[in-house]
Amino acid sequence: MLTSTTLQEQYRSATADKLRILIVGAGIAGLTAAGLLRRAGHHPVVIERAPDGAPPGYMLALMPIADSALDDLGARAAYRAASVPFEDYGMRAHTGRLMRVDSMSRVLGSYGDYRGISRGALIDVLSGAQCPVTLDSTVTAIAETESAAHVTIAEAGDTHRLEFDLVVIADGIRSRTRDLVLAGRPVDVVDTRWGGWVAWAPERSVPPSRGEELWGAGRFAGLYPVAGAVGVFLGGPRSDTDAGPAAFVREFRKTLSVVDAPIGAALDAVAAERDPYYWSLSDCRAPVWTTRRTVLLGDAAAGFLPTAGIGAGMAMESAWVLCRMLNNIDGHRLADVLSAYERTQRPRVQAAQDNSRQLARLMFKRSRGLAVLRELAMRIVSVDIALKPIQRLVAEQPEPDEATASLR
Repeated sequence: MLTSTTLQEQYRSATADKLRILIVGAGIAGLTAAGLLRRAGHHPVVIERAPDGAPPGYMLALMPIADSALDDLGARAAYRAASVPFEDYGMRAHTGRLMRVDSMSRVLGSYGDYRGISRGALIDVLSGAQCPVTLDSTVTAIAETESAAHVTIAEAGDTHRLEFDLVVIADGIRSRTRDLVLAGRPVDVVDTRWGGWVAWAPERSVPPSRGEELWGAGRFAGLYPVAGAVGVFLGGPRSDTDAGPAAFVREFRKTLSVVDAPIGAALDAVAAERDPYYWSLSDCRAPVWTTRRTVLLGDAAAGFLPTAGIGAGMAMESAWVLCRMLNNIDGHRLADVLSAYERTQRPRVQAAQDNSRQLARLMFKRSRGLAVLRELAMRIVSVDIALKPIQRLVAEQPEPDEATASLR
């Protein structure tokens, strides 16, 4: 669990470390890195801009690429207890009719766990029994020298100027700290101009261990199992979702000729939610990930569209690769380690992001004619064909120890 503490308390523990490390952001990437570093004997300082630390509520399908991080964290059992297997994938026509069900176990099962979990539950798993974090804190300036990164941090109205050897920037897709490091260099963004709401439906809204998606004409519905509930995403072009969830649900329902129990549960869940979380569907890709003393991690480096369901797992994998490489090398080679990390992990992350972008171009269409053509193709193209690039990434795990061997 996240344990709120002051910045000075954390910094006192960090000053005795060979590497004084600041982690900006207590999300999936930041907490994975913090946990791995702590298990290796470090005392990273973790800050989070949210005043209460409450995670946004949405669901995740976590691919086997996260398994190495979970194992090194000693968290595999806790993760399995907090999640459910994601074994089958159901594809629905734009009319609401269930077209086909494919086995995700056949596609990914040989590589490890593929499970559904809420983001809040994953945060609890990653933070373990205790994870010190300073809330309501942001980085306002970073100045790098040969000896340290001089970081200015605003904490609940107070200003601190502290020295760190390494700053891990993991404060999300709209990272403010990233902007300080990039100094005006543009970030590549794909904006689908779509968005939608997240809500929670009853656990039995879909058959156990099955996720379902409806790719409609200007409409999308997804139902994803997590422990004790089904996460629902209902979306469309932002010009349509601007009307609000209740009005959008009414119009969505009119486009369907089949409203069975799962689709009805998805529509009802969003319509009944008083203030559902709105997810604007855009991504980002930073032009560089590292400097001599900073590294972008997770969504701050490459924020994913949710279309391939790999963003959270890739953030955890990246944190694992980075921490394994840091633990293999002493602090005198820090800049070399960071460069080697970017060379090792960036191509994998961007390959996965490319797949997510390609799926977005297929999924987010308004034309009914295109929706019909897409459904004709999906009758003969199974999910394993669509996810073939992701399967290759899962099968070809990174080797961080090899990446640092030449630096020792």
